[in-house]
Amino acid sequence: MRTVKTAEERKNEILDVAEELFAEKGYDNASTNDIIARIGIARGTLYHHFGSKEEILDAIVDRMTREGISQARSIVNDKSLPILKRLTGVLGSLQVKGSAGNEVMEQMHKPQNALLHQKMQERLINGVVPLIAQLIKEGNESGIFDTKYPNEAAEMIMLYGNIAFDDNENLTPRQKKRKGNAFIYNTEKMLGAKAGSLEKALMRFF
Repeated sequence: MRTVKTAEERKNEILDVAEELFAEKGYDNASTNDIIARIGIARGTLYHHFGSKEEILDAIVDRMTREGISQARSIVNDKSLPILKRLTGVLGSLQVKGSAGNEVMEQMHKPQNALLHQKMQERLINGVVPLIAQLIKEGNESGIFDTKYPNEAAEMIMLYGNIAFDDNENLTPRQKKRKGNAFIYNTEKMLGAKAGSLEKALMRFF
């Protein structure tokens, strides 16, 4: 019997299979024909949901971003965890995972996808800055942090992190470590945190 799927189920199926194929073949070598063949759907079904492979990539990026923000929100709201553990959890939830994610990020850094890359960064900043600000305010109340500008500090952390660590592949290990140390040092200063208090929590990202 033929399985009838809702529009949302079918869209997610297309995105799931596209991610698999991008990881296996690379974005440039995977085609919409490959996606259609693996799912076993008509060409018209795919193009009913997505007009091109580029639209599929855009939808994958949007889904990855929404999932990362949702995970970050769940971590921030888990008051059973210490503030610093929640902060590192938020940053960790934004890290790209798996070969499919790596392939997507490789595409994002290509000049032709600059607009899509910008859109992803804007979505992350708009979604995550309020969550980090919430943690900073909690840190102020508990005495871990001491800053008059929690919202602005959260924005600066996200903007600096996005720009400075967005594409680190061309840096040597020593350069990466130095940038990481500088990020931690300046974040501690900005948040009014005790010197060295964020090193253990944040250094694992570098």
